[in-house]
Amino acid sequence: MIVKFMRFSVVGAIGTSAHFITLYSLVEYQGIDPVLASVCGALAGLVINYTLSYSMTFKSRQPHVQTFPKFALIATLSLCFNSVIMSHLTPHIYYLFAQVITSVVVLIWNYLANSFWTFQMDMSVKKISR
Repeated sequence: MIVKFMRFSVVGAIGTSAHFITLYSLVEYQGIDPVLASVCGALAGLVINYTLSYSMTFKSRQPHVQTFPKFALIATLSLCFNSVIMSHLTPHIYYLFAQVITSVVVLIWNYLANSFWTFQMDMSVKKISR
């Protein structure tokens, strides 16, 4: 489980990089509100995170039609958590620091939810086949 979490964290770092690049670019160059820009960044990270989580972290064999809706629901909840936390933190601290704190909370939630629900069948199949 630790190795899987490490892979998940690397994949998450790639998606988070896309999130931060999008966030920073929209705020600094387009003048968009940090909370809205954070939502846009989260959507950019969603695509990257799903693709890499499916193939590298969980090495899923389930059809995308089964896993993507679950992943998208978890991501939607994560987006809500992201927005709420950012809304509460940005009035008090610099938006990039707020996003770091928010990203840590959302990382833990995402890993647990995707491990125990989205890709649950894959985990049980591996245990049975051993």
